[in-house]
Amino acid sequence: MALTIDKRPAVKSAPPGSPHSLGRLARLKRDWGLLVFAVPGLLVFLVFHYVPLLGNVIAFKDYQPYLGVRQSPWVGFSNFALIFSGDPDVLNALKNTLVLTVLQVAFVFPAPIVLALVLNSLMYEPIKRFVQSVLYMPHFLSWVIVVAIFQQILGNAGLLNTYLRHKGIEPIEIIGNPDAFRALITSQVIWKDTGWGTILFLAALSRVDQEQYEAASVDGAGPARHMWHVTLPALRPLIILLGILRLGDSLSVGFEQILLQQGAGTEVTEVLDTYVYHHAFQQGEWGISAAVGLVKGVVGLALVLGANKVAHLFGEDGVYRSR
Repeated sequence: MALTIDKRPAVKSAPPGSPHSLGRLARLKRDWGLLVFAVPGLLVFLVFHYVPLLGNVIAFKDYQPYLGVRQSPWVGFSNFALIFSGDPDVLNALKNTLVLTVLQVAFVFPAPIVLALVLNSLMYEPIKRFVQSVLYMPHFLSWVIVVAIFQQILGNAGLLNTYLRHKGIEPIEIIGNPDAFRALITSQVIWKDTGWGTILFLAALSRVDQEQYEAASVDGAGPARHMWHVTLPALRPLIILLGILRLGDSLSVGFEQILLQQGAGTEVTEVLDTYVYHHAFQQGEWGISAAVGLVKGVVGLALVLGANKVAHLFGEDGVYRSR
């Protein structure tokens, strides 16, 4: 009689007491208290994030508010034809959005990393806490207040130009100047959000084992080598994670901030978000605006999924782990 050998890999049973050793129903009964606490947050996401997605159906309709969503006639992909037919307004909004996106990736995204490294190097703890508190404060100001502050400082009648006139120097036109608009928008974002963005990076730096720095010092490493071989590798997973999430929001470059400062002219200030607002609420082109917003969301989702896949190829977890 021939013997058959089962070559299938043995299934490893979960150790007793581990979460995987319990059935799904048993885990639900065990963790019901935690799940109840998660319900309010889940409801917020459902009501304010997922349910509104159903409204994207008007991108395929000639939506008229007095008819409602159900009664408005279907037009298929006609609303999308304007996006891909080379409409000058869409192309201008897309160009401005991409330019601001590149500027924010190049200057805004690295700013919290650099600031966190500088704060982490401060040895005197009270000074470190004071600087952190001061840098966090602008994040809690609304864009209306931030724009007003910049107007009072850099505007035609602001502090800077008033001082220049007092000294007999020609004033500098910054607010309302199309050539300075992109630099102004980028600097406002850096001033407002850089301090707040350092929180995650400082938390990651606080978990770095100090013995790694000591071992590097024994090997003759200086501050630059400490930064390159110990600090930055500790921040790499977080940088990749936040970079992927930033890609998903890359086509949203600050609706309220830009809307408040469109006096510089739509040639440089019109972005996709303001395009959707103007064409929907001012011109009544609801279907076209919804189509532009839907395409923007799909592109953002594709960027996140693609970047996450690339992160997996380099051995990083990214936003989620692949099975």
